[in-house]
Amino acid sequence: MATPTEFRLPHYGEDPEGTHPPLDYAGYRSTALRHPKQDLVLLPQMLTEVTGPLLGPGRLGEFDNDLTRQHAGEPQGQRIIVTGRLLDGDGRPVRDSLVEIWQANAGGRYRHTGDRWPSPLDPNFDGVGRALTDSDGRYTFTTIKPGAYPWKNHDNAWRPAHIHFSVFGSAFTQRLVTQMYFPDDPLFSQDPIFNSIPDEKARRRMVSRYDHEITQSEWALGFQFDIVLRGRDASVFEEEEDDE
Repeated sequence: MATPTEFRLPHYGEDPEGTHPPLDYAGYRSTALRHPKQDLVLLPQMLTEVTGPLLGPGRLGEFDNDLTRQHAGEPQGQRIIVTGRLLDGDGRPVRDSLVEIWQANAGGRYRHTGDRWPSPLDPNFDGVGRALTDSDGRYTFTTIKPGAYPWKNHDNAWRPAHIHFSVFGSAFTQRLVTQMYFPDDPLFSQDPIFNSIPDEKARRRMVSRYDHEITQSEWALGFQFDIVLRGRDASVFEEEEDDE
């Protein structure tokens, strides 16, 4: 009689201290309202939670990874290509993973009802996209470089230009969220979200790298942004939040 196969979930070690932001950071005012004030409760995840749903290529539209071609007209702003690899803690590619992005438009305005500051919406730009990583763990998006925008965290507060990334594993319970910034942004020094990361090297891993090989002549600037799930070079991941 065959022995039943035992299902074991993988165990991973801790990322280096200082890699991820604290849930309550004094400079980031809204964390005081939403961070957990009681001990976390571990909810057991059974086979159903960690094996579904399937996130295959059939769920993607033709222009999901090209945010500049989702409408009849072209969006305003600097066209950019953002590409990188999704890697595990040992540097191996993570294949067939769903990568989603969302961002403000070139004027620093999100397409949602909570964003009311006086910068115009772009009728040809929604600011959302998704892609599956290929056999080398690579994803690619064509989009518009987002603008900075004000928020009410402190006096004259502005968020640096950034793109939000969400990475799924094989199930909705396996989701990580991070942000990608652009090199040499003058707003880094006064942004509490960027500076909530204790480790300076970890903060710098949130900043993309300009890549002239990816840049396309008379078309788009290119930026590299790898996402590392675990280990010494782990990317910074955050709690899911409403952008402000």
